[in-house]
Amino acid sequence: MDRLSSLSRFKGMCPYLGRTKQSTLRSLCTATSPKYPTLNKLTEKATQCPVLGPVLSVRSKQVVAGYASLAGTADVKKIHEQKGVHLPDNAASADISMCPHASAAARAARMAEDLAAAKRKAAAKAAHAGQAKGDATAAAAAAAGCPFHAAAAEASKAPKKQAKPGLFDYEKFYNEEIEKKHKDASYRYFNNINRLAKKFPIAHTSDPKDEVEVWCANDYLGMGNNPVVIETMHRTLDKYGHGAGGTRNIAGNGAWHLGLEAELAALHRKPAALVFSSCYVANDATLATLGSKLPNCVFFSDSMNHASMIQGIRHSGARKVIFKHNDLQDLEAKLASFPKDTPKIIAFESVYSMCGSVGPIKEICDLADKYGALTFLDEVHAVGLYGPRGAGVAEHLDFQAHLAAGQSPAPIPGTVMDRIDIITGTLGKAYGAVGGYIAGSTEFVDMIRSYAPGFIFTTSLPPVTVAGAHASVRYQMEWMGDRKLLGLNVRALKKRFAERDIPVVPGPSHITPVLVGDAALAKDASDYLLAKHDIYVQAINYPTVARGEERLRVTITPRHTQEQMEKLVDAVDDTFNTLGIKRLQDWKALGGRAGVGLPDDQVKPIKDIWNDEQLGLLDGSAPKQLRAGEKHYVDQRAVMVTRSRFEKLLGKVEEAPKLRAGAPLGLVDARATAAAATVVAAAA
Repeated sequence: MDRLSSLSRFKGMCPYLGRTKQSTLRSLCTATSPKYPTLNKLTEKATQCPVLGPVLSVRSKQVVAGYASLAGTADVKKIHEQKGVHLPDNAASADISMCPHASAAARAARMAEDLAAAKRKAAAKAAHAGQAKGDATAAAAAAAGCPFHAAAAEASKAPKKQAKPGLFDYEKFYNEEIEKKHKDASYRYFNNINRLAKKFPIAHTSDPKDEVEVWCANDYLGMGNNPVVIETMHRTLDKYGHGAGGTRNIAGNGAWHLGLEAELAALHRKPAALVFSSCYVANDATLATLGSKLPNCVFFSDSMNHASMIQGIRHSGARKVIFKHNDLQDLEAKLASFPKDTPKIIAFESVYSMCGSVGPIKEICDLADKYGALTFLDEVHAVGLYGPRGAGVAEHLDFQAHLAAGQSPAPIPGTVMDRIDIITGTLGKAYGAVGGYIAGSTEFVDMIRSYAPGFIFTTSLPPVTVAGAHASVRYQMEWMGDRKLLGLNVRALKKRFAERDIPVVPGPSHITPVLVGDAALAKDASDYLLAKHDIYVQAINYPTVARGEERLRVTITPRHTQEQMEKLVDAVDDTFNTLGIKRLQDWKALGGRAGVGLPDDQVKPIKDIWNDEQLGLLDGSAPKQLRAGEKHYVDQRAVMVTRSRFEKLLGKVEEAPKLRAGAPLGLVDARATAAAATVVAAAA
């Protein structure tokens, strides 16, 4: 256990140690190498690593040299006396087992020999691979014992490009920039996580047998493996193949793209929508185009806006004014400083993804009306999750009005969503796909379509991807149960964290940011959770969040069970204890940070976006939280309606689905099928 405790200190430096499960490390540490008796299996493996191999070699020589440095007979005799060792006068000089110093020296020497032998074997193996497959393959073979260092080993062996005298040294510049990230602990490590469709929210690491629970994915509803989504994608792939064939202007504009855009426009009750390859591109291209086209345009940007919005504004070349996060007074003061006839755009978000706060959408609309500004609302972390049809927070604010309007695409005058000029959203989070979009007036969308380089000059999304996204959007428009269950799980998780004094940045949304407050500690916490508890939660550091506000961004889904939730809370509690991370009470003693532990007179009550009535807690209609072994509910009516959207392109599906996720689609009760058929006919 002492060796394992020591290893934990180096998990942040060695990706292999950081990613390997504690049980595996324990086994490697305690198992003797069959080839080198003085080494354990982990040490033997380390000799093959391009980083640890040379270090072990040097260290073993230092140990042997340390023992050999005491050569004088008098010194050895003195050590014997101090240790209480009494050798007979006639003891053979070769019999060293009775002397702890000599025995240790001999063991060190043997270990040094075994290390050298293991290293020679690794080098010979690499050389043999090089002769057979070329020098590049040899470099990879040399790092095979530590695959996470393979790229580093190959790069270190490749000849360095030297700058010519008097010219700029580009490689040196790259290295210096990377070194800055290492020094301030903001260097990004990308974990190898492979989500399993039939085991969501389980994934495997680089080893398919090494499974972990994912607690930070943006597939908030688990729609990435919804059965009707998968079915639609399979059918589309079989008929239409993979790629789109070109840009939207050249061979890449099909019925799938037009159908999805019509659905998204209807979702937000706007006249038109436009699909992009991602919402980063959608935000960047739209804001850059608007700002460059509107004469003397001024952007008013929330201080916590996403990087895509910041870049779009920067690329526009227009003037930018930043207002304090969600601060209406600051925003109004800055709006009032410009003439009313100056074109203005207020760019903000509904749900801010790293802190979980929610923008004051209605109040910003009021200011926009007063000062003649356009409103640009990013609903990326809200679409699919809020509102009776999943259109986002703007829809949720007039919940009953939109619920009563059903699936009508017509705008509802006076509602918050109708007052927003431009809405952007993603297909890559709650809808479990990829892509982004904008929605607004017909003229606005047509202008962006005609001028935005980010839309015009890129290959359009593949039909199979668009079909899956469309099926996901439609399913969520018809079924509210997933987002209700998500709301219940979020409440339960935040309550359990509070009971353990685990600091959570307060907010009304589904985002659950656990405050750590230190970049290195956040990385260590993420590594520890993965190594010891098989739980993957990504650490969030600067520049995504401010320095000193580093955190673990936890996102629960409707598919997490109560047992998995309890395991997570226990694991985070253990991580805080082991690494000495500050608790809620510690932050209170320090005066608070990032909204955590503030003095009582500064704490403002926060209401969840989903209230008790909307969640079904008042009338008993709330969905049931999952227990271990239970399958997630799949709504049959929503499946049937979703299928109906694709009959023209794909034909009818003769079978109806079972009601549980993870099972194949098959026949169900005839009465339910008939009822679903009635709904399909009404929706057609």
